[in-house]
Amino acid sequence: MEYKDFDRMVNEAEGTYTRRFTPSVTFPALMRKVYTWMMLAMLITGVTSYGVATSPAILETLFTNRLLFWGLVAAEFGLVFGISGMLQKLSLMTATLMFIAYSVINGALLSSIFIIYTMESIGQVFFITAGTFGAMALIGYTTKKDLTGLGQILFMALIGLLIATVVNIFVGSSGLQTIISYVGVLIFVGLTAYDSQKIKMMLYEQDNTSESAQKLALLGSLTLYLDFINLFIYLLRIFGNRRD
Repeated sequence: MEYKDFDRMVNEAEGTYTRRFTPSVTFPALMRKVYTWMMLAMLITGVTSYGVATSPAILETLFTNRLLFWGLVAAEFGLVFGISGMLQKLSLMTATLMFIAYSVINGALLSSIFIIYTMESIGQVFFITAGTFGAMALIGYTTKKDLTGLGQILFMALIGLLIATVVNIFVGSSGLQTIISYVGVLIFVGLTAYDSQKIKMMLYEQDNTSESAQKLALLGSLTLYLDFINLFIYLLRIFGNRRD
């Protein structure tokens, strides 16, 4: 093989590599949608949560009516699995409305934190969560290391965390609850970095802002929203000051 032939093959290979890892012109717009939708969902959750917490009638109805409470829990799971599993079959409008509905329901169920913890500690933990989340999202976005292996480990750890949480519902061990909280923080810190990288690569080569591409961005925002909310809850269990 002559040098010019080898040089041509290298150039072609480099061209393929560049095309694969060079973002499209629509990539920044899609990433903005991810974080815009995420922040809007968090705002909806926060407003709903505070609104329910400051309405004694709604609060009492929500937490004394077991059928209503568990119905909302089931609706949460249904909406998440519906968006994730049926994304391609849903229209962008339907998926967006489902995300909004999930944010509202989640806010209602999280209203109890305003009863259990002081406002000051909730605010402090929120900013701790925001800082931690932002740092890990930046690491996941900028790192050149493939985090796929880490994601698989974290997913298995998450299953173990869920099992331990269910067991502790019946055991009621404060020591186990503390361990679960610390492990939960570690898992969702790692998942934030992993999901940030996964979303980046998922949107990297989208050629336009079609409905299909925007639905992927919506799914990415839901994923990061869940990472943030869970990280906040576990940190609140560790650092939150309970009301007397």
